[in-house]
Amino acid sequence: MALEPYRRLLRLPGVPVLLLVGLLARVPSTATGMALTLHVVESMKLGFGQAGLVTMASTVGMAVGSPLSGRLVDKHGLRPVLAVTTGAQAAFWACAWALPFPALVAAAALAGLLALPVFSVIRQCLAAMVPLEQRRMGFSLDSMIVELSYMTGPALAVAGVTTLGSGPTMAIIAGGMTAAGLGLIALNPPTRSAEELARPEARVPRRRWLTPGLVALLGTAAAATFVLTASELALVGTMKNAGETAWVGLAVALWCVYSLVGGFVYGGLSRGFSPLVLIALMGLLTAPVGLAGADWRWLVLALLPAGLLCAPSLSSTVEAVSGRVPAGARGEAMGLHGTALLVGGAVSAPVAGAIIDAHGPAWAFAVAGMVCVAMVAVAVPFWRGRAVSAASAVAEEPAAVSTR
Repeated sequence: MALEPYRRLLRLPGVPVLLLVGLLARVPSTATGMALTLHVVESMKLGFGQAGLVTMASTVGMAVGSPLSGRLVDKHGLRPVLAVTTGAQAAFWACAWALPFPALVAAAALAGLLALPVFSVIRQCLAAMVPLEQRRMGFSLDSMIVELSYMTGPALAVAGVTTLGSGPTMAIIAGGMTAAGLGLIALNPPTRSAEELARPEARVPRRRWLTPGLVALLGTAAAATFVLTASELALVGTMKNAGETAWVGLAVALWCVYSLVGGFVYGGLSRGFSPLVLIALMGLLTAPVGLAGADWRWLVLALLPAGLLCAPSLSSTVEAVSGRVPAGARGEAMGLHGTALLVGGAVSAPVAGAIIDAHGPAWAFAVAGMVCVAMVAVAVPFWRGRAVSAASAVAEEPAAVSTR
């Protein structure tokens, strides 16, 4: 496939720097869950149940805080939100290693609520900086960067805790979070395009853009992370049952490579596809993966078709969200998208774990794939709702125009 479209994208002012900062800023964020788990289990000598409670508290905090941060970015701008969340992350990770367990749970929830909104901010800024005809490529490239960060962050957390201990590792994460926040504050990328800033701004009520169609879209985003989380757990469960846990890292890395390839190809296509179609296909292709048996090499090969759709599925939901909301609500909408992704993964983990324990990993693949398809089927009747653009908001609600 020709590389020229990607070259044109990377020649846009500010885009290469934004993507690079996005990659570096996401690495410490993706290391946090593994660092907390290993700290509770290895350093505090508690069980995985207590570790799960800490990570659940953090996840619930992030799910609530993500749209709130986005709304504040829409209302007050990027830098104030980044300043508060950067300070909160630096404070938590600098002292988390010394907290007793009850205080750690409470602090993790608060830190999640005030999480650095790097994922949603990068996507919001990409939507502002990249022309509409290139956004699919931009979001596909961003999804590939997310894959790279998830391949790097948790591995670095494991290496840090096992070699340096949880205290120094958390201190490094605190430094990484601080650097990420300060880097984004210094860069201060635009959250709205020049055209969006030039025209009058309408304060569109949430009920006008948070339509059944957008809720359906967020549900399909949750379905995507539901099937991805379940697939990862089923893959690990299969390899554990076969006594091949030493190869888990390689298997997951190969799966991520599939996603990277799929995202690269999808971003270069002349036209995209509905996220409902992509996510339904990913579910359908995941359901029979367990038939590959207990040999992890055949299992990883069987994951190839669904794996190629991972990044395209997620990037298509981001593109659809950005196109269905007015510019003045884009931050909150991206925050809701992030919450949907978190909820899908959080719900999937215990469900898939229970299925693996009771019936085996093959059934986890099958159930997750069919649940994903069912969630998409529920979303279909609500999908074709009217998107709200900033221009139409101005035309239809002139009394709400603000010169801010």
